[in-house]
Amino acid sequence: MHHQDSDNAMPHILIVEDDLTFATMMQTWLRKKGFDVDRVSSVSAAARQLTDTPNFDLILSDLRLPDHDGLFLLEWMRKHNLRIPFIVMTSYAEVQNAVLAMKTGASDYIAKPVQPDILLQKIRDALSTPEPAPTPQPATPAPEVKAQEPTADVPRYIEGKSEASRQLYEYVGLVAPTPMSVLILGASGTGKEYVARRIHELSPRRDKPFFALDCGAIPKEVAASEFFGYVKGTFTGATTDKTGAFVEANGGTLFLDEVGNLSYDVQVQLLRALQERKVRPLGGAHEIDVDIRLVCATNGDLASLVADGQFREDLYHRINEFTIYMPELKDRGTDIFLFADLFIKHANADLGRDVIGLDDKASERIASYAWPGNLRELNNVMRRATLLAKGKHIGLSELERSMAPSTPTEPLALHDELTEQQRIEAALRATGGNKSKAAQLLAVDRKTLYNKMKRYGMD
Repeated sequence: MHHQDSDNAMPHILIVEDDLTFATMMQTWLRKKGFDVDRVSSVSAAARQLTDTPNFDLILSDLRLPDHDGLFLLEWMRKHNLRIPFIVMTSYAEVQNAVLAMKTGASDYIAKPVQPDILLQKIRDALSTPEPAPTPQPATPAPEVKAQEPTADVPRYIEGKSEASRQLYEYVGLVAPTPMSVLILGASGTGKEYVARRIHELSPRRDKPFFALDCGAIPKEVAASEFFGYVKGTFTGATTDKTGAFVEANGGTLFLDEVGNLSYDVQVQLLRALQERKVRPLGGAHEIDVDIRLVCATNGDLASLVADGQFREDLYHRINEFTIYMPELKDRGTDIFLFADLFIKHANADLGRDVIGLDDKASERIASYAWPGNLRELNNVMRRATLLAKGKHIGLSELERSMAPSTPTEPLALHDELTEQQRIEAALRATGGNKSKAAQLLAVDRKTLYNKMKRYGMD
């Protein structure tokens, strides 16, 4: 096969589609976009075309074709060593087949009715991706990962290939090299800390420390010592010196998660440290010069906290020179299969299992579920399901036993006050009284759950 060697080369696309009106429309539109396009209406015709002209740069194929399923063509290509990017077109109702296509080696899929701009981006992404390995299986983990084996080849995290993921990391790539402070906004479990780490890794500070501080877990009485440290003997219990977050992160990046939970007094102290670039440990006689890049995150609406006078406006503008919005898992398309695959690999390594992946029904189920707890919930479910799996694949029953006790149409979440208490009680029962897990189940942060429990006398 040939990929375009220069910007002047015209990529060659083969459309495999039996709806002649739609195929003609696609051909015309793609030609206007600068592609050389042929079309055929069956798998057998596509095979003949590829035998005669194997130098296509990309295949765009429907799954439902008159003579064979589109997957048959994909398998035929693999057998004949034709490793050409392959995008599947399918209806939303055929998620299961799209999953199979990804497992067979398809680059991506797009749902019908096709949105032209999204298709164009997917085509460009597929054409710019390096040629796949001889046995590409993007949605299938390596079958022999054991706990005792090194896991260096299993990445800690992946970025995803969806349009939402592409846009997210485009912004990360833009802001990372700059000194700008970044505010990451997103629901619980969307991967905000990973994005903060990625900003650090792509910045000139990459060789200096990255220090993360969870502001939601710090009582306001000790927040100042967490930020600035203290000197031995300053108060009862201060038996040694403590280095604060600013000094720990000096030269590098300081990541403040759940920054909206900081008390007003601590906000004042934080702003002063950022403006003066100096901190004084509690009980200390001297100030320490600090140079940090600040990245903050919150799953709440900071702007409304500012409007209500609960968060300082000057601090808000100081930490929010650039905003990044985290997409929810349900908005990241087929990325869910890539993330599920990664989490199964991690679970294999941690638990000493050798699960290959999800079966078709389980794959279809994860695609139809809303995932209110986002990536964190998916990770937890995959770990439990990997442990429960009886064979090499996670089945529907093992998956559902690993999921929250809720229906796909009504995920367990807080709504109005009339039902809040009952939902909290249900979540606590489901998690054996574990408040952190109950918060994940309810798709709220821990502080919100604690506040709700206090309100209802459930402490």
